[in-house]
Amino acid sequence: MALWRAYQRALAAHPWKVQVLTAAHPRRCPDNTCVPCIGSLMGLGDIISQQLVERRGLQEHQRGRTLTMMSLGCGFVGPVVGGWYKVLDRFIPGTTKVDALKKMMLDQDYPDALITNYYLWPAVQLANFYLVPLHYRLAVVQCVAVIWNSYLSWKAHRL
Repeated sequence: MALWRAYQRALAAHPWKVQVLTAAHPRRCPDNTCVPCIGSLMGLGDIISQQLVERRGLQEHQRGRTLTMMSLGCGFVGPVVGGWYKVLDRFIPGTTKVDALKKMMLDQDYPDALITNYYLWPAVQLANFYLVPLHYRLAVVQCVAVIWNSYLSWKAHRL
């Protein structure tokens, strides 16, 4: 709890710096708002996939694959997801149960991974949109995304 309170104080005092450190990517949007990057978490997900799920070992680890996942996170997923949460909040302001359900329904995506997605993300996002203030939502998603990215990396690179 003390760690959580310290995080909250730091986020309130220095929101941009804390989000940069949380996301490990100091990038600013054209509209001068912070666009956190989840590239490091996507890279971590790939490392977990290769080492713990696929059991490749360090000698057989595909560094290029990890860098590709990180690049996708920094260059595409991070900016898009950060922007998407702002769009959702503008279209559906509020944090009631109905608002959270509407946001969760709009937040879903594509076939094969979509089925697995339904086991994880609706519950995470429903809690996220209902219980978590806007400025903490990306941090919550980043934590869960480590698990999700491990799955996606494994799924995308199955032999």
